[in-house]
Amino acid sequence: MQKEWYEIKGGKRLEGTVTISGAKNASVAIIPAAVLAGETCVLENLPHIQDVQSLKEILEELGVTVDYTEGDCMRIDSRTLTNTKALSEAVSSMRASYYLLGALLGRFHEVELALPGGCVIGARPIDQHIKGMRALGADVELDCEHNIVRAKATKLVGAEIYFDMVSVGATINVMLAASMAEGMTVLSNVAKEPHVVDVANFLNMMGATVKGAGTDVIRITGKPKLHGCGYAIIPDQIETGTFMIAAAATLGDVIIKNVIPTHMEAVSAKLMESGARVIEGDDGRDFYLRVIMNERPRAINVKTLPYPGFPTDLQQPIMAYLCASNGVSNINETIFENRFNHVKELRRMGASISMKDTNTAKVKGIASLRGADIYASDLRAGASLIVAGLAASGTTNVHNIQFIDRGYEYIESKLRALGAEISRREK
Repeated sequence: MQKEWYEIKGGKRLEGTVTISGAKNASVAIIPAAVLAGETCVLENLPHIQDVQSLKEILEELGVTVDYTEGDCMRIDSRTLTNTKALSEAVSSMRASYYLLGALLGRFHEVELALPGGCVIGARPIDQHIKGMRALGADVELDCEHNIVRAKATKLVGAEIYFDMVSVGATINVMLAASMAEGMTVLSNVAKEPHVVDVANFLNMMGATVKGAGTDVIRITGKPKLHGCGYAIIPDQIETGTFMIAAAATLGDVIIKNVIPTHMEAVSAKLMESGARVIEGDDGRDFYLRVIMNERPRAINVKTLPYPGFPTDLQQPIMAYLCASNGVSNINETIFENRFNHVKELRRMGASISMKDTNTAKVKGIASLRGADIYASDLRAGASLIVAGLAASGTTNVHNIQFIDRGYEYIESKLRALGAEISRREK
């Protein structure tokens, strides 16, 4: 396999218009959720990313008929599903495959699933997922020796479930299973992220009854059968934020189209605090955000929090942005442990970053980062290194871009259209 990397010649001001793709985090949950229908679902506005392609292949391994040949539309016919054992390498290599646990358990009352991998950003245990499935009446066995989770139930029955911690994955996974359980399920202390709401809306389009998504409590009245439907995925909140930050980091002027501005309020607030102008608009068809930055950013403090707080997936990109700020910024990561693997790479570019503890970084701004050979350790770390390379002087080579391909559609093409000098290289 040929190794690819991004070559970025930094210092170019980003200007122009970019259109945001469908949400990665919603897509990777909604594709498995389509299995619940037992009929055909047509999903639109899917991003062209590796995680979507991987899920297509996983569903096909289970016997599902998937047509994903044109545009951003995927047709999923799960009437042909013949296997509830998802044990392939593709399953274990991506985190979001765990949504098959809730989907297959909900529809077939049994599932055997390879424990998922994905990005190296801490343990990210599935204990809350398992707790929820057991509360619905499933026997769940965690086979750590073979890295497999098995779940089986005579039937699923609604229950009141309180999550010990706010977890997007557990909220969605239990919501999937509960949509076909007998009676009502009440989920408390749930995640409120936009993609949680998107999944709930999709389930309702299939005939489920899910109320309260986006609040602290979700109530699900289970149905014995769900039907197929058509559904369009929301715009990607994290891609939007990445382009907002990249625009500010390059002292640019960028209009970002196909966005939901309310999803971006925490990011907009932090960019404005640092000195950027963020303008919300409506061109008659779509909402847009315009980010304008004309001066070196002011130092700010950032603390990641569950939605509607500042998203953990944008912690790394905004750190890259703040490396060239005027002053000292403090960044506190409260969602995931080990999410500072990008720090040593930014230091290769001259960044002055010290770790106060395992969850807090102190960023002392310098005049400018300088180009270097740097290596992505995960998806969002990769995005942060692109931001750093765009803002830096000289040439930056970003390696391990297979992580970036997992979550960003045609990012180099979109950046080039804004004036960036970025090319995909291979050897």
